[in-house]
Amino acid sequence: MITQEQITADYKQIQDEICAALEACDGVAKFEEELWERDGGGGGRTRIIQNGNIFEKGGVNFSAVHGELPHTVKKALNVEQDDFFATGISIVIHPNHPMVPIIHMNIRYFEMPSSFNNSTPPVRWFGGGIDLTPHYVVEDDARFFHQQLKTICDQFNADFYERFKIWADNYFYIKHRDETRGIGGIFYDRLTANDDITWEEIFEFSKALGRTFAPTYIELVNRSRDKQFNDDQKQWQYQRRSRYTEFNLVYDAGTKFGLETNGRIESILMSLPPTAKWVYNYQAQPGSEEEKTLSLLKKGINWV
Repeated sequence: MITQEQITADYKQIQDEICAALEACDGVAKFEEELWERDGGGGGRTRIIQNGNIFEKGGVNFSAVHGELPHTVKKALNVEQDDFFATGISIVIHPNHPMVPIIHMNIRYFEMPSSFNNSTPPVRWFGGGIDLTPHYVVEDDARFFHQQLKTICDQFNADFYERFKIWADNYFYIKHRDETRGIGGIFYDRLTANDDITWEEIFEFSKALGRTFAPTYIELVNRSRDKQFNDDQKQWQYQRRSRYTEFNLVYDAGTKFGLETNGRIESILMSLPPTAKWVYNYQAQPGSEEEKTLSLLKKGINWV
């Protein structure tokens, strides 16, 4: 049986690998690390990259926290136990180039032991997801991104990609705008062992997803980082960032969990872009690349 210590150690290693790869990709900026402790138990390693050659702001954060679960979270999770342990990696990268997409990834593990009289069985699961938010949707890039994810999913279960892709379409959706946050990806939660997959296999899937992040995103960065852009395209980037902000503050489950469990605010809100704009009643020009992008921010697009 895999242990908390093993999951924690492997997630830390993946954090190290991703940070090194992103620094090499940027070529200028380095991650700044801040170690922190959580009131109530546990802590983490916040790593932030800023003002780089291509990465304007980003975070690759690790946490492993434990303690007593607040009542509001117990109710939301529909669990009875008080004590919990949670560990994971959370990543958001905001590039300074409007042709390079925003990316997010999270891999996580959650556990609650059985109650003191063993009347309530232990609870444990893995969760995670990765999604891409282009300021301009490039269809070849979208197909590449989704094919990378399907390849990883297919190594572990033939149904994973289709199930988790639909889940991502529904999760990364801005209801009040009637548009998806980007081109989706995969999302899963409360994934547990069953007749089709063991705990060890789920853990290996979680790590494989984590390790596909850097090569996949760096390929997309390098495809567009040298493209020219104008001020109108930069203003569109700020407009798209505002939608990203709205999702993270209104709907994101990780943000809500972090705030409810007394997490570190700077780490929780590192996902927000450095600059965003809300233009009143913005309307894309007919036939423009901006209008094309809006037309592709829909659920159910088959990219592979």
